[in-house]
Amino acid sequence: MTQLIKTPEQIEKMRIAGRLAAEVLEMIGEYVKPGISTGALDQICHDYIVQHQNAIPACLGYRGFPKSICTSINHVVCHGIPSNDKILKKGDIINIDVTVIKDGFHGDTSKMFFVGKPSIQAERLVRITQECLYKAIEIVKPGIHAGDLGHAIQVHAEKHRFSVVRDYCGHGIGDVFHEEPQILHFGTPGTGVEIQEGMCFTIEPMINVGDYHTKLLPDQWTVITKDRSLSAQWEHTLAVTATGCEVLTRRKEEML
Repeated sequence: MTQLIKTPEQIEKMRIAGRLAAEVLEMIGEYVKPGISTGALDQICHDYIVQHQNAIPACLGYRGFPKSICTSINHVVCHGIPSNDKILKKGDIINIDVTVIKDGFHGDTSKMFFVGKPSIQAERLVRITQECLYKAIEIVKPGIHAGDLGHAIQVHAEKHRFSVVRDYCGHGIGDVFHEEPQILHFGTPGTGVEIQEGMCFTIEPMINVGDYHTKLLPDQWTVITKDRSLSAQWEHTLAVTATGCEVLTRRKEEML
């Protein structure tokens, strides 16, 4: 299976798309509060991407997905569909997942938000999940293997008695939304695809308070924890450099 190595020119286009995706998450934060619907959040993001950024929301119409972002609340693991009927309430946690297409290339990222004050358990889950992402990013460089990334995530999550979702993974990305390589968030060191300079992929660990098993709802998109326990996810798009990686979707608040 051939891996898709990006040229410097392609990576520059991805850098632009990644920055735009990060800006959407920076913009939407002030709107995430009790009483707003996920449908309203979707409309705000859609208008910002299309009108302000002159870009394309990649999720809209992708394999039939009906909205421009994914909004996954509490026990929803990923791919939650925004709705005007889904109103955020105090104590909720929500993942907002944004993918922007600019000049034919994708930037894919997600962030967890608290709606009001979270529970101690929810705050801890969200923090540890972000740490899992960062621990994987720290070791990305040519010559390591995808299994090394998954192992770093799994060890940190399980050390804190959380579980790692097995059914969904990170992915290569470029002018195609999802391509090789697959980046599992669990695994054995030294196994899987060898990471090479010029690869671009996402790391997007989904971590659960309870068991790692998931369930797909009848809408064929929304994924929930089978035991209805809380789930959190953070995601970045990376470009592998000669000595490490560049986080293409880094937000201003992050020291990466």
